[in-house]
Amino acid sequence: MATKTKSKSLGSMQMTKQLYQQQASKYQPKRNVLLNSLRAFWVGGTICLLGQVIQNMYIHFFGFTEKTASNPTVATLIFLSVLLTGLGVYDNIGQYAGAGSAVPVTGFANSIASAAIEHRSEGLVLGVGGNMFKLAGSVIVFGVVAAFVAGVLKSLYHMFF
Repeated sequence: MATKTKSKSLGSMQMTKQLYQQQASKYQPKRNVLLNSLRAFWVGGTICLLGQVIQNMYIHFFGFTEKTASNPTVATLIFLSVLLTGLGVYDNIGQYAGAGSAVPVTGFANSIASAAIEHRSEGLVLGVGGNMFKLAGSVIVFGVVAAFVAGVLKSLYHMFF
């Protein structure tokens, strides 16, 4: 049994799915994939370079070891990301760099801070507290569960080998 192609009537013109896609493609902006990739690469790399500079500062000026300097480095990057989000600068970086600003830890901090800022008018508990973890909740849950599974596997490995 043959089926007919679904079409919607627009006055005297029949709009098929293919015709609609052809019409819509005329109005879609053209994406320069190479330029977007280069922007993401250099901005993401610059964020990581900044993190390395901060870590080296903690090592050389404050006497941290390479291992102990990682926690304050991440905390400093998170602080800078939240500060730039509050000032509205990180959004401009995100518009320019795309995924280059979203991948490092600063992108995660930006997503939580921007949700908190957006919903602050609803109150501290239900607005800020409730909404800032809607976006980040799945990431946090995955991290906790993955750490638990890795810990159990490591413990079992050490018990039997």
